[in-house]
Amino acid sequence: MIVGKFPAYRPRRLRKNENIRSLVRETHITIDDLIYPMFVVEGKGIKEEIPSMPGQYRYSIDTLVEKVEEVKELGIKAIILFGIPKHKDELGSDSFNDEGIIQRALRALKENKNTKDMYLITDVCFCEYTNHGHCGYLNEKGEVDNDETLKLLQKQVVSHAKAGADMVAPSGMMDGMVKAIREALDKNGFSDIPIMSYSVKYASAFYGPFRDAAESAPAFGDRRSYQMDPPNKREALREAALDIEEGADILMVKPALSYLDIISLLRENFSYPIAAYNVSGEYSMVKAAALKGYIDEKKIVFEILTSIKRAGADMILTYHALDVAKWLKEG
Repeated sequence: MIVGKFPAYRPRRLRKNENIRSLVRETHITIDDLIYPMFVVEGKGIKEEIPSMPGQYRYSIDTLVEKVEEVKELGIKAIILFGIPKHKDELGSDSFNDEGIIQRALRALKENKNTKDMYLITDVCFCEYTNHGHCGYLNEKGEVDNDETLKLLQKQVVSHAKAGADMVAPSGMMDGMVKAIREALDKNGFSDIPIMSYSVKYASAFYGPFRDAAESAPAFGDRRSYQMDPPNKREALREAALDIEEGADILMVKPALSYLDIISLLRENFSYPIAAYNVSGEYSMVKAAALKGYIDEKKIVFEILTSIKRAGADMILTYHALDVAKWLKEG
C-alpha cells in the first residue's frame, strides 16, 4: 500500500546509468539460485543430445560423472537426476531396485572425489520407469491406484537414500505422498533427508520436450486426473498446505513461467522455501527462437529467471543453469 505523496521522488534519477541501476536493483539472479536437471541412461560413453531440447543430453553414468565435475566447477551446487532404465515394467521396479540406474548413478557421484560434495536430488516418480508411462501402479481398470503407488514410493525413496541421495523430490502428485515418504525415510534412519515436493504441479502442455527426453509419455490417456487443472488457483493453496502438514520441507510450483501468480500466491501465504521448475517447453521455446536469431538469448533468459525469482521463488530448477552460470562468471 502506498501512503501519502512523494513529490520529490523522480525515478529517472535512479535509472540514468547501469551503476545506479545495479545499486537499487531489488531482485538478483545468482549461481546459488540454480538447480540443474540431468538425465541418466544405461550404457557407457553416451552423451546423446535431446532433439527437442538443444544443448541438453542423456548421459551414461561415466559421462554423467564427467559432466557433473564441469557443473561443479561452474559453481552450481545442486542437480536433480532423472533416470531412464532399459528395463521398464508395469510397476516401474527399476526405480526401487538397489542396482537401478539412479542408484548406481548416485553411488558413482558420491564415490568420485570431484563430485562427492555435489548436492544430489532425485526425482521420485514412476513415469520414466513404467512401460505404460503413468506415474504409479495401475489397477484392473487401467487407472492409477493412489494408495498402492504410495507403497512403491516408500520403497523408491528408501532405495535412493541408501544410494546417497541428499534430497528426494516426489513429482507424481499422489494424495498423501509426502506423509508416506516422510514415514518411510524416518523409519529407515533417514530422518535428515529433506523432501522437496512437487506440491503444485499442473497438467501442462509445457512438458512435451521432457517426455521426449525421459521417454515418459503415457502410452494411453493423460495425467489430468492426478495433476492440477491449469485454470485453478485456490486449489494450489490447499495442495501446498497439505504437503506442509505431511512434512514437506520445500514447496515446488511447476511449470514456472505461466504460473508466476501461483508462485506469488504461495510466497504470500507460506514461509516455507519455494522452488520453481522452469520446464522443458519453456526452455525449448527460448532455444528455438534464439537459434533462429529472433531473440537475444542471454537477455531473455535473465528476464525469465528474474521474473520467477521476483514472483517469490527461492530456487529455480532450470535447463538454462549452465549457460547462466557461465554468463554470471563473465560478468
